[in-house]
Amino acid sequence: MYDAAQHHRIAVVIPCFRVAKHILGVCQSIPEIVELIYVVDDACPERSGQIVLENATDPRLKVLFHEQNQGVGGAVMSGYQAALDDGADIIVKIDGDGQMDASLIQYFVQPIVSGLADYTKGNRFYDLASLKSMPRIRIFGNAVLSLLNKLSSGYWTIFDPTNGYTAVHANVCRRLPFSKISSRYFFETDMLFRLNTLRAMVMDIPMDAHYETEISNLKVSHIAGEFLVKHVRNFCKRIGYNYFLRDMSIGSIELLFGVPMMLFGVLFGLHGWILSSQTLVLATAGTVMIAAMPILLGMQLILSFIGHDIASVPRHAIHRLLQSNSIKHLS
Repeated sequence: MYDAAQHHRIAVVIPCFRVAKHILGVCQSIPEIVELIYVVDDACPERSGQIVLENATDPRLKVLFHEQNQGVGGAVMSGYQAALDDGADIIVKIDGDGQMDASLIQYFVQPIVSGLADYTKGNRFYDLASLKSMPRIRIFGNAVLSLLNKLSSGYWTIFDPTNGYTAVHANVCRRLPFSKISSRYFFETDMLFRLNTLRAMVMDIPMDAHYETEISNLKVSHIAGEFLVKHVRNFCKRIGYNYFLRDMSIGSIELLFGVPMMLFGVLFGLHGWILSSQTLVLATAGTVMIAAMPILLGMQLILSFIGHDIASVPRHAIHRLLQSNSIKHLS
């Protein structure tokens, strides 16, 4: 595994915000296969970046500073850009709070090195026994977010979408529209949507859930509405890109007929029910069938579309095929 990775320049990006107690330990844990380490101080009130500058001696380290807080996504994208400018081939992202085991970097890199994936991400749900250490509210939250992510991103075969332990090939990374990717907590999920527009291959890497004394800055009550709106937005964009702009398929036809039929049946049936309740006259069998048949047929077409969508998940890495100007960014 190490021999294969030695032919690739591997960089690690570590976004920093309120991680002063852990950042030095995280930097010291980065394995030798990594050639470049970027610590991005996202206007950290604990001066995490300055602590690294004053105490770390690793020659691989570079510290980047943000004058204003840009969120985890903004910090990661600053690190991505610096790594691309320095000629990195594969860019790994880990958090600075010590929750991620840096010794796993080789496992995140290997599928990309082997040409099996363009982007790898952690999944804490492979080993059910390890979930005992994960708070139950997080298990429930991740399950809900994973379902929404499958719909909006199109990656039906992955789980744990908010997991921030990731690796990406530089050829794919430089095609991502950094200025359009969400810079806050929706970053990891928005990345998956953007990767799908490129038809990049994404692979889950099993890892253990690890929680100690770290306090999350994420408040579910603050982001639930925002996440829902952005998931709906990304779903609509993805369907437009993949089924009507980039290509037309049987899934496109199923969607074109299924949704209008379903809506017609529901609205016609609702109208008939309201009319019957007001006039106290029961609807005829024919009226009921006119409402029921479009609903049943529309539902069948939509379920068939979902099956087609699941079967259309990208399954081949593209980073070896990409050319410098061959793929345009989608907004």
